[in-house]
Amino acid sequence: MKKTLGNVTYGMMETGAFSNYWDYFDKIFCITLAERPDRQESAKIQFDKVGLAGKVEFLIVNRHPRNCEQGIYESHLICIEKGLQAGAGHIVIFEDDILFDRFSSTRLKTCVDFLSRHVDWNVLFFGCLVSGSARTWNKSILKVRYRSLSHAYVLNRKFAEVLVKRPWQGMAYDEFLDSFNQEFYAIYPSFAFQSDSPSDNRKYLQLDKFRRFCGGLQRIQKGNEWVFHHIRVIIAFHMLLAVLVALWIFK
Repeated sequence: MKKTLGNVTYGMMETGAFSNYWDYFDKIFCITLAERPDRQESAKIQFDKVGLAGKVEFLIVNRHPRNCEQGIYESHLICIEKGLQAGAGHIVIFEDDILFDRFSSTRLKTCVDFLSRHVDWNVLFFGCLVSGSARTWNKSILKVRYRSLSHAYVLNRKFAEVLVKRPWQGMAYDEFLDSFNQEFYAIYPSFAFQSDSPSDNRKYLQLDKFRRFCGGLQRIQKGNEWVFHHIRVIIAFHMLLAVLVALWIFK
């Protein structure tokens, strides 16, 4: 069965089932600005819907006085450091504009199964933008070439230990993650998106407006996922079309 709340669909399964699968992750954080209590409350509503009530530790930070990208970067590293200090083997980090769509406990379970059996993974994204993807033995997990968005992901401890040693060096956090891009995976179909709440990253307000013009990040992320999941078929279709046009021209 499915349950629809507004334009968001959730799998109808007991909250207890959600909770059991989330228990695989040792520490779960959500980054939120002190000046945006509305974002924190919105995130809590989203977490409650997928069985994360009471499981998420909110990292409440102040806006960086000079560079918002540095503030975002350092906030992620604080979460990683806190997770490592707590002895976590798997660290989940959300940002407070999180929006869940297409969530199901079955897909979360397959995610946990994959991470348990494939020990060499570094990052698994619950949603992101990619520049390429490939199927794995698990139909719900793709190996990806990460591009951007770090609003919902889980780190393996060994990779977290690498990241936490890299203080801010003038590189946005998405770009920082992209510089590694090995053993990166994403759940398919993704179920974590960024909401249409205005961005707090003042440097990219124009980009934020453009994304809204294109239908918002949720639509962009879904389109990006679909294109790269079907890229071979798309390329084959265009090649066939080119051949047919050539034959028609030179017949």
